[in-house]
Amino acid sequence: MAHRRGGACAWKRHICEQLKLRDRLHRHAFEEIVQRYNRLLEKSDLRAVLSERYQADKYEVARGHEATADGGRGDAPALQQEMADMRIRHQEELTELHKKRGELAQTVIELNNQIQQKDKEIQSNEAKLLEYQQQMADLEGDCRDLNNCLQDLERANQTLKDEYDALQITFSALEEKLRKTTEDNQELVSRWMAEKAQEANRLNAENEKDSRDDDIEVLAEDSGKGGGETASERALGRTASKKISQPPPGGLLDSISNIFGRRGANSFGTSPENSQAPSGACVEVRVPSTALHVFEAHDGEVNAVRFSPGSRLLATGGMDRRVKLWELVSGRCEPKGALTGSNAGITSIEFDSAGSYLLAASNDFASRIWTLDDYRLRHTLTGHSGKVLSARFLLDNARIVSGSYDRTLKLWDLRSKVCMKTVFTGSSCNDIVCTEQCVMSGHFDKKVRFWDIRAESNVRELELLGRVTSLDLNHDRTELLACSRDDLLKIVDLRANAVRQTLSAQGFKCGADWTRVTFSPDGNYVAGGSADGALYIWNVLTGKVDRTLDRNHNSAINAVSWSPSGAYVSSVEKGSKAILWSDV
Repeated sequence: MAHRRGGACAWKRHICEQLKLRDRLHRHAFEEIVQRYNRLLEKSDLRAVLSERYQADKYEVARGHEATADGGRGDAPALQQEMADMRIRHQEELTELHKKRGELAQTVIELNNQIQQKDKEIQSNEAKLLEYQQQMADLEGDCRDLNNCLQDLERANQTLKDEYDALQITFSALEEKLRKTTEDNQELVSRWMAEKAQEANRLNAENEKDSRDDDIEVLAEDSGKGGGETASERALGRTASKKISQPPPGGLLDSISNIFGRRGANSFGTSPENSQAPSGACVEVRVPSTALHVFEAHDGEVNAVRFSPGSRLLATGGMDRRVKLWELVSGRCEPKGALTGSNAGITSIEFDSAGSYLLAASNDFASRIWTLDDYRLRHTLTGHSGKVLSARFLLDNARIVSGSYDRTLKLWDLRSKVCMKTVFTGSSCNDIVCTEQCVMSGHFDKKVRFWDIRAESNVRELELLGRVTSLDLNHDRTELLACSRDDLLKIVDLRANAVRQTLSAQGFKCGADWTRVTFSPDGNYVAGGSADGALYIWNVLTGKVDRTLDRNHNSAINAVSWSPSGAYVSSVEKGSKAILWSDV
């Protein structure tokens, strides 16, 4: 209670002090006017007093005149003259007082006008003061923001300097390693060529010895039988069939050093892993024409979609931090479960080749792996310093590769759950695809980079006209599909290391830096979504648009997936919808 009373007295005192301060300020402004007004009142009172005195004097003069009218008629002219003088004097005083009253009234009017003008000036100055104070506050905020930006830029500059120094050291070490490796390679090739030459000489010598023995036998037979083919002809035929020529000097060096040359073509096209079709491969691809099922997939934007290898499950990932599984039942996607554990939006999804595990990349700088039989989170792979935009299984399913906004690729071993190696790419990685020994990555700087896993080096680069948003391989891994922000799709022949075909369409526009396009399972078609919500299907053989489906999506399509069976296509958008397409 005492505290409340003390508080009440405090605010009362504060108000009194403010009122006194206001009184002092306003009284100082009006003090001169009040003084003049008081003087005016005094003069007015003086005039009233003089008027009363004049009246009294007049009355007394009149009485004296009456009193002396009879007895002192001889003094009448003098008295009249005195009264006339007094009347004139009083009249002059009255005139003077009226004049001063008018002047004082005019002064009061002028002072009132000045007061009003001063009040307006005070209001204007107060408004300007408030405006200047607001401008000062805004400028102080801008100054703080600029200081923070400057500090961030200084930190980023220092980071780039440190990275540059580290890259210089790494580059020097790699140059020295390359030089030593080249020398060792040349020495090994020379030794191998010498050994092969010696082995060929030995084999030729043995063949010549065998041919001489055969000649002796033939001569013996001819001496016994005679006729027929001559001995020299039969010996020459056997020698030609057995003789081994030496290999050309340059062929072996090319086969060892050129990973993506003739040997690279074999590794892409004829390796045992690549020659077999994945489980659930289609017999015939059906081009979609109808939206079988339109459904709400996530609470917010949907970034990724993928069919399982057997085409029975559909997985979607969105900004609500979940991966949802859908079962295909009679042309509809029935909810089957959700995979949780991510702390940010999902950016990419992939099944392993057996369909037992699901790999998802996330904006929380990590990649995660779930088992599909019990929906349990098995691995969380952290180590990137930026958003992980893509993650893929290698063909052995025991290792994965992840690409991040932090401009690095990381190779992970799932058995030891550690990062085996980190590669600095120089630009943000938007998508990844893998073959047996090669990782292909698409980047923000418009380049597709090819990495040899064994050599830990960038084998070559392919530069496009826009930022690369998506990569995909055809069924036999001989062609690479690349989508970029210049609204073009390019098909790269990996055996010839050249762009084989460019696909485009009027109205097709890539909607984001992570827009995903896909090959059909047989590689004869390409499906991609546009920023206006239309789904385009290209025929690879003709290079033209086969079909455009533009009536179901309400926003830009982020990703498209074609089922391995060839019967379905699924697309997801920046809204919350997903669509299952087919030709029925």
